[in-house]
Amino acid sequence: MAQKRFTAFVGSKVTSALVVLALLLLFNLIFTPNFFYISIMDGHLFGTLIDILKRGSSLVLLSLGMTLVIASTGGADLSVGAVIAITGAMVSRLIGGQLVIVDGVQTYVSQTPMALAIAASLLLALVFGVWNGFLVAYGKIQPIVATLVLMVAGRGIAQLITDGQIITVYYKPFHFIGYDGYVLGLPFPVYMAIAVFIIAMLLTKKTSLGLFTAAVGGNAPASWYAGINEKAVKMFSFIFCAFCAGVAGLIVCSNIKASDANNAGLNMELDAILAAVIGGANMSGGKFSLTGGVVGALLIQTLTTTIYSFGVPPEVSLVVKALVVVLVCFLQSSVATGFFVRVSGADSAGGRGA
Repeated sequence: MAQKRFTAFVGSKVTSALVVLALLLLFNLIFTPNFFYISIMDGHLFGTLIDILKRGSSLVLLSLGMTLVIASTGGADLSVGAVIAITGAMVSRLIGGQLVIVDGVQTYVSQTPMALAIAASLLLALVFGVWNGFLVAYGKIQPIVATLVLMVAGRGIAQLITDGQIITVYYKPFHFIGYDGYVLGLPFPVYMAIAVFIIAMLLTKKTSLGLFTAAVGGNAPASWYAGINEKAVKMFSFIFCAFCAGVAGLIVCSNIKASDANNAGLNMELDAILAAVIGGANMSGGKFSLTGGVVGALLIQTLTTTIYSFGVPPEVSLVVKALVVVLVCFLQSSVATGFFVRVSGADSAGGRGA
């Protein structure tokens, strides 16, 4: 029994991602000064590790949604970066920030109640999730092609919302979401990511959604004959993915205190796909791991931070990032997994013979 558990652990894709993440942290421990140093200022924790958690929260959110899309459709949602831009554009347009002088003190007020602005922005993100899901589930369009439409048009929609301008958000309570919000010493975006992760885990582990997602992604016709509504499952995966992108859009907008239709969420869809795949999602559909997606996102963010800390030029950083991703994928391959299993089996046999 112990041998089977060990073999399953060694063969897990999540294990490979954890090993590479541990090696990356060990590298920083040796070669990056003060990488693990954490200080306390004004009751808040500060340090490189805290920055990784804060900046990686948006990617964690995207990896959760992307994992379900890949698992249920065998495709990917390329529009999450555009949804981030659209959500940021909408919330910044609604909140904005108007300067008011009260007793000689400059005060910024929201044009729209912040709760209403956030709700409207997330609702807009859900609308685009329904659009993507409809094209895939009912239009029978390949996920990559269907979401490519919004990927191309989404930033144009964001620019229409902001009239082609960068709208600065002066309303300070909104900055708590991403820029300067802390709870119990940790950045508020970390709690947002944890909350969505818990919701996703409850939906996939405590309900039949996880089983249905794996069944539809593994064999959609067979799942239909088994009585599973494959269209509803695919619709939900895209809606949930859009919701995750919407929450990430709020964090990104709060971090920069403005909307940036051209650059907000740019290329984040690629990192989200990599995080999901590194975490164990099968690109052909069916198999997935939400925990693995989180590990993959933290791995990518740690790698990005490491590259920046060494001052690697932008044109070189992408190559380094690609090499690490290739290494992780190789460790997850059947060839590498079989090798480690054989080695561990041989060692165990030798130990028993002795």
